[in-house]
Amino acid sequence: MTTVERTRGVRTWRDAALDLLRNPVQLGATAILIVLLVIAVYNITPQNGQPAEYQPEQFLRQLTFGLAQGSIYGLIALGYTLVYGILAMINFAHSEVFMAGAYIGFFAINAAEQAGLLLTNPLLALLITLGIGMAASVVVALLLERIAYRPLRNAQRLVPLITAIGASIALQQIFLRLFGASARRYPDVNLYVLPQVFPLECDVVDAVRVCRGLDLISGRYDVLVFGIELRLLPIHFLVFFLALALMTALWFYVNRTRTGKAMRAVAEDKATATLMGVNVNRVIVTTFILGALLAGAGGVLFALYNQQVTPGMGFLPGIKAFTAAVLGGIGNIPGAVFGGLFLGVVETVAPSMLGMSTQLKDVVAFGLLVLVLIFRPQGIFGEVLVTK
Repeated sequence: MTTVERTRGVRTWRDAALDLLRNPVQLGATAILIVLLVIAVYNITPQNGQPAEYQPEQFLRQLTFGLAQGSIYGLIALGYTLVYGILAMINFAHSEVFMAGAYIGFFAINAAEQAGLLLTNPLLALLITLGIGMAASVVVALLLERIAYRPLRNAQRLVPLITAIGASIALQQIFLRLFGASARRYPDVNLYVLPQVFPLECDVVDAVRVCRGLDLISGRYDVLVFGIELRLLPIHFLVFFLALALMTALWFYVNRTRTGKAMRAVAEDKATATLMGVNVNRVIVTTFILGALLAGAGGVLFALYNQQVTPGMGFLPGIKAFTAAVLGGIGNIPGAVFGGLFLGVVETVAPSMLGMSTQLKDVVAFGLLVLVLIFRPQGIFGEVLVTK
């Protein structure tokens, strides 16, 4: 590195420091971050020969749950980011699209239980539940697009935003009036796999030892990982890997197919895309369908380990998914995935690491949003824009 380059580097750091000092909001946020970092380091460091307040087993246990929760946020956030990329609007009713998938999925899995299918063939019952939940979300999303958004497509941005909030409240009230306010509980599901590899829960039937294997849905197992005893739930890993598979499929669809190319063209310039022969209405409907499919899948997966569904269950996950989309960069598909996973892990791990009550995880999540908006308002990956 030359002397001139080193001088430029010093000047850049000096300018950044001066900009920070000139901005009292960023300066205060930096001070808060430093204090939180000091508290976290103190809590994970042994003091006076005593073990640290925050142990590695806590981190690993919370990490698995945080990744599962973050996967759900990522699936919902993709719906926000897809619609924003095409229409430049925030679909706040998307949280109810997520709720509809979980709620209608309850009736599907309950019917499968009553028919005996859930006991005899749980995998088929779960696939049917997932398919019906995703289909229900698609129906709700299409109705939203046709009734609430399409007539206002050329209106000012504030008008569709207010409409989206009104549609969200309307959908909550519709489900509330139709199905009541009481929570519905998903039935217990046992999905055993790989009995040869995991010979667990064995019984002797007619003098023959029969093992059921690993229960992917309701199983809870104490394992030893790097000398640390942990209780792991396979459902968390199942949700994480299924969500990653769906997110990857969406990315390939948008970037490797003809319809995906049309979606990107409409996102850049609707008028030019129309002149090139792209059916804009069809592309927008496809966008809503894709977002709804992911939200419906997320709703069913969320209900499988949370087990309870209510008409208002979509509000908080929806707001956090929107937070995740903003964290990653609104309109950015990889950013939405990263933002969801990052938010899920941080809100799960940070309260315990900072010595706070886990009930304050929402404070941590939205505080993180505020910090990102202060330091990098375009998101970690950057907002996808046609022009700067």
